[in-house]
Amino acid sequence: MALAVMLPNGASFCGGCCRHKVLLSLLGPLLSNSKLYSSYRRPGAEPKKKLSWQNADFSFKKGIDHLKTQLSLLKKETQDYLRGPGGHPLSQHLLEQTRVLWQFRSQEDLNKWVISSDMEVGGKSKVHIKLGRNNQAALLYGTLNTEVPRDGETKYSGYCSMRSKPAVGSFNRKKYYDWSNFNSLYLRVRGDGRPWMVNIYTDPYFSHQKDDLYSYFMFTRGGPYWEEIKIPFSKFFFSSRGRIQDNQHPVGLDKASFLTLGFTIGDKVDGPFQLEIDFIGLLNDRAHREEFAYETYGKN
Repeated sequence: MALAVMLPNGASFCGGCCRHKVLLSLLGPLLSNSKLYSSYRRPGAEPKKKLSWQNADFSFKKGIDHLKTQLSLLKKETQDYLRGPGGHPLSQHLLEQTRVLWQFRSQEDLNKWVISSDMEVGGKSKVHIKLGRNNQAALLYGTLNTEVPRDGETKYSGYCSMRSKPAVGSFNRKKYYDWSNFNSLYLRVRGDGRPWMVNIYTDPYFSHQKDDLYSYFMFTRGGPYWEEIKIPFSKFFFSSRGRIQDNQHPVGLDKASFLTLGFTIGDKVDGPFQLEIDFIGLLNDRAHREEFAYETYGKN
């Protein structure tokens, strides 16, 4: 039985196909001016021209193609899981000394990373990324500007960063890195002498932990020569929202820990910068016996 509804102006409509159009015309201005969500927009950010649901593409063919793709990914993940850790036999996993996580040889490798700067909060720093000479490395370059935006809210400015995208499995499930078989991060880079911060972002269990990360400094020497840098995981210190925490603890290297890896420059020196990265990998240095480099406190 159709449901008749009387509107304030005397008009009525039935519970048929036109019902959603009438509700949209009535509730559209209310939703657009709603105070249930924050209307604050950061300086420099473009205003949203459409609602989120208006950007959805409802296509049956695309849905079937996407389902086939996800099922093939699920099949491959199942085969790798049955084969062994990381898709390798158990004997190979136990004897593994090095592993290359990221290397930059094509545009597809660059697409696994995102870059950002203080322009997101109204700053003037600029950052770009492209393939280096002969497509053998990633070239991260730009200009650092510490001028604080005049918005009355931002107090500090002048940073640029490069961060890996979170790994996604079939059906958009989170994938985690298993680094438990290694104790050091290993990189081949060529910089301009400026220091960088290497950041490991973890997957939080609670919402207040979303800004937690583990960091350590990477000092480049400049010049025309490449350098290989080894950073033990025991050197990474824990911080939250840019503040080093008193309660320090080592990075957990199990599967439930890692989400993304990033590089940040913010040495408060205005001017151009550049960093070339050949590859990023892991190393099992058996000569390194340190468990944690910082003092820990016992809990009562």
